[in-house]
Amino acid sequence: MLNKDYHRLLKRQLKKTGLDTSKNPDFISFFNMVNDAYKSFDKDLKHIENILEESSKELFVANKGLIKERDNVNRKLERIVDNIGGVLFKTDLDGNFTFLNNAWTEYSGIPVNYALGKSFRIFLHGENIEGFKRFDDLFSKEKEHVKFIFKNKRGSEVMWFEVKSKLIKDHDGVSIGFIGTIIDVTNLKETEIELQKASKSKDEFLSTMSHEIRTPLNAVTGLANILLMEDHLPHQLENLKALKYSGEHLLGLINDLLDFDKIKSGKLKLVEKDFSLNYFLESVKSHFSLRTEKKGLIFNVIKENDVPDNIIGDKLKLTQIIKNLLSNSLKFTENGCINLSVKNLGIKENKVKLVFKVIDTGIGISKNKQESIFESFMQANSETSIKYGGTGLGLSISKKLLNLQGSDLVVESELGKGSTFFFEITYKVSNRLNIYEPDMIKMQPDYEPININVLVAEDNKMNVLILKRFFNKWGVKYTVAENGEQVLKLFEKFDYDLILMDLQMPKINGYQAAKMIREWEDESKASIPIIALTAFAQIDIKKKTEQYKMNGFMGKPFNPEELYKLLKSYGEAYNIKAI
Repeated sequence: MLNKDYHRLLKRQLKKTGLDTSKNPDFISFFNMVNDAYKSFDKDLKHIENILEESSKELFVANKGLIKERDNVNRKLERIVDNIGGVLFKTDLDGNFTFLNNAWTEYSGIPVNYALGKSFRIFLHGENIEGFKRFDDLFSKEKEHVKFIFKNKRGSEVMWFEVKSKLIKDHDGVSIGFIGTIIDVTNLKETEIELQKASKSKDEFLSTMSHEIRTPLNAVTGLANILLMEDHLPHQLENLKALKYSGEHLLGLINDLLDFDKIKSGKLKLVEKDFSLNYFLESVKSHFSLRTEKKGLIFNVIKENDVPDNIIGDKLKLTQIIKNLLSNSLKFTENGCINLSVKNLGIKENKVKLVFKVIDTGIGISKNKQESIFESFMQANSETSIKYGGTGLGLSISKKLLNLQGSDLVVESELGKGSTFFFEITYKVSNRLNIYEPDMIKMQPDYEPININVLVAEDNKMNVLILKRFFNKWGVKYTVAENGEQVLKLFEKFDYDLILMDLQMPKINGYQAAKMIREWEDESKASIPIIALTAFAQIDIKKKTEQYKMNGFMGKPFNPEELYKLLKSYGEAYNIKAI
């Protein structure tokens, strides 16, 4: 018989088994324990159910709050995205837009709904991309990041935009599309364009002013050289030398300003070639010995540790640096000596490290001024500038030229006890046994006659006068043409060995005339050497003369010795050819 107080589950189990618990007292005690366990379990279960019910209510409230917060965040993000100062976009791998914010419509004038699902190629034209880059080069699976600028025209309005995008991948690292921004950079781009125009105008202004200054300066220095070559009274010698020095000094100032502008604009490049270091040092010694002797100073060139002869580097820039440093020492040294030393610091992997030092016994530089002297247009103090002159660009240019070659200019000095300027620089060691150095050909005191017939294209009367005086002294045959048209007519009728071509002439300029000559039917005439004569100081003058197949150029005012050597080299070549 079943106890009525038993738990329902226990009753069900006892009923199924048909067990009579009343016949065995031990069973009664056991089943009472089981019954208590069932009832206790029911109480625990009910308690858990109550907890779960309460927790469920709390979770429901929390979930409701999270949904509300999510909706608030989404609305805020939408407001931020739609009001952000630029386009936010997302595309698939084919470049089809999958998301665009409202700024898209503001910038492009095209509704977002129309653009979604369409490729960016429909809206972006290749010719409007800065640098004319191809679409395939801009967006590809191989590029993690993309950045470019393009322009967009809406009626008469031109706007510039910067695009930045990033390749996005899924959890498995598979590329799925691009996400990025389009930002209005019109103001920045217009400023950049204006700066480029200003820079170009500045270059043109410098070039024009250089031409305008150099042209009369050519007459001053040219006539001074001619007067020094001709018979003159003894008391006129000092005046003529002063005239020549003033002209050369003014030319040096102009060159310093132009070099400084080239360096500042980043348009100055290294030109590394084989050259003889020994010849270089001999040339420096020959040139500066004369200048130091006139001032009563001793000048020494010292080589240490077996300095290599043939090296590869930019000789022109090394010449300019050493010239600036020696000229600086010469200017500020009244008594004693100036030494130029070169020391071999060691050769490694076919490269030699050299240290150049210029040591003088001049006025020296105080410690607090040693940093400022390398700044542009700066000298140690105003009294120095007044007493010794100069632009204050020499040291600045030298330092920048060395920085361009991975070196630097250092000074050690004490006021009243002289200065030492030095720099370490690495050059490649040349494998060539001998290097021809035309600069080292020593000029004879008396110029020998040159057997050469020159066509001179020059429209400036004063320049023509100076060239005539030199040519007459050197026995040079010449014909003068005042413009490009006359050049072509004379060239057609007569044979010449060389053309000295002024680049700025009326009617047909020097470039155009050179181009027509190089296209001449008679190949032997078309190959005539053409040397450009120019007072312009354009940065790309060398490149431009090469483009028009000229054989070189000579700046005005020209050095008589350089002009003589030039004519003699072509005259000698002509004589050999004639034999």
